[in-house]
Amino acid sequence: MAFETLFTPIQMGGVSLPNRVIMAPLTRARTPDSVPGKMQQAYYGQRAGSGLIISEATNISPTARGYVYTPGIWTDEQEAGWKDVVNTVHAKGGRIALQLWHVGRVSHEMVQPDGQQPVAPSALKGEGAQCFVEFEDGTAGQHPTSTPRALETEEIPGIVDDYRKAAVRAKRAGFDMVEVHAANAYLLNQFLATGTNKRTDQYGGSVENRARFPLEVIDAVIEVYGADRVGIRMTPFIELFGLTDDEPKEMAFYMAEQLSKRGLAYLHLNEPNWAGGDIHFPDGFREQMRERFSGSLIYCGNYDAEHAEARIKDKTADVIAFGRPYIANPDLPERFRVNAPLTEPNHDTFYGGDEKGYTDYPFMDNGYDRIG
Repeated sequence: MAFETLFTPIQMGGVSLPNRVIMAPLTRARTPDSVPGKMQQAYYGQRAGSGLIISEATNISPTARGYVYTPGIWTDEQEAGWKDVVNTVHAKGGRIALQLWHVGRVSHEMVQPDGQQPVAPSALKGEGAQCFVEFEDGTAGQHPTSTPRALETEEIPGIVDDYRKAAVRAKRAGFDMVEVHAANAYLLNQFLATGTNKRTDQYGGSVENRARFPLEVIDAVIEVYGADRVGIRMTPFIELFGLTDDEPKEMAFYMAEQLSKRGLAYLHLNEPNWAGGDIHFPDGFREQMRERFSGSLIYCGNYDAEHAEARIKDKTADVIAFGRPYIANPDLPERFRVNAPLTEPNHDTFYGGDEKGYTDYPFMDNGYDRIG
């Protein structure tokens, strides 16, 4: 089967994509000092054939962390490390966006600076939620999250500014775009959802109030990058880390309308099948999102090439993001193009470790593309 639509170029905001097979953000937990290095240069450089690479989730500040070994973008050293990654991708003809991340309550004092409490819209622990910590013996592993403290109203502008500063660093590092992470039950998603946001100030209650903080973040990032190089990732209907929402559709529609007014480059909607069960959008949801959002619509979640082609042809999506297939197939677009079989990823090497399961997956010619 020929997948012609997947390989039609598209102008997504201010960036031209040569194909619509983009790489979804994938946490790989391979930066022990939070600074991207040679392994990240090799990993992202191998995948430069993607229409767009969206980087792994990247912490905007020390207090944004919930997982050890994940990268940051708040220091000069981190910025320089990412700049080397970006230069590698660009040298291979690729495009790359940085995903800006704050985990909110999905954290623990062991991960936070000076052992402080994680922050959240409300002081509600995520039941069953796990973060990733380093223990006293030097080993790392999952650990239940702790009870967060509710952000004071006057603290919120400071976190908005953390996003702005992160965007400034991303721009200096040369990223083509930035993606604001408002998905997967992390901080911005916690503000959007009724089950995690019980605030009584201007950031809680109504749909408009719960969306206020995420939209302030978007506005701050737009000031740095321009709306045509900013995207956002959302997960309507997700129930993860104890997060629930009584108004997911209403919030998704409101956000789409507000983001469209701002001229955002893209809206990235995730349909994860790893969050305790498949997420299925209600009938007509995609068509209604199309009516409300004027930029590019990206969908992600257990797609294969045939399913992706159909989604683009029926015009409910403009671009499809692939996650796990990109882990094991650095040349994924080319495999799709020639109907080559896909390599299956090794789940045991998804998180942490070294080059094994990271930069050693074969290309179609069984060769490797290593750097350094």
